[in-house]
Amino acid sequence: MEKTIDEIDFQKENGLIPVIVQDINTNEVLTLAYANKESLELTQKTGNSWFWSRSRKKLWMKGEESGNVQKVKKILVDCDFDAIIYLVDPSGPACHTGQKNCFHNTLSNIFT
Repeated sequence: MEKTIDEIDFQKENGLIPVIVQDINTNEVLTLAYANKESLELTQKTGNSWFWSRSRKKLWMKGEESGNVQKVKKILVDCDFDAIIYLVDPSGPACHTGQKNCFHNTLSNIFT
């Protein structure tokens, strides 16, 4: 079911919603970032992934410094309208460390 940007609930977390970024070709989860309404509008307008940087307190487009842009092919909205997935075609690593994705660290196993 298609939704509009005005149906997204940006009010639960101070105007931000979590964005899961997933490779459209492999289904690999690349990163988790945050968007406000303006960054989501820029993503829809430009086709590139835009976010709100909580640390820098500003808008940023993935790849604006590294060149590793993410072309957004589809945006999925969860059932509560407060989280989204960007399905992207990445042009390089997603992580600022140079790793393919941001989930390359392992938490100590507490189940052994």
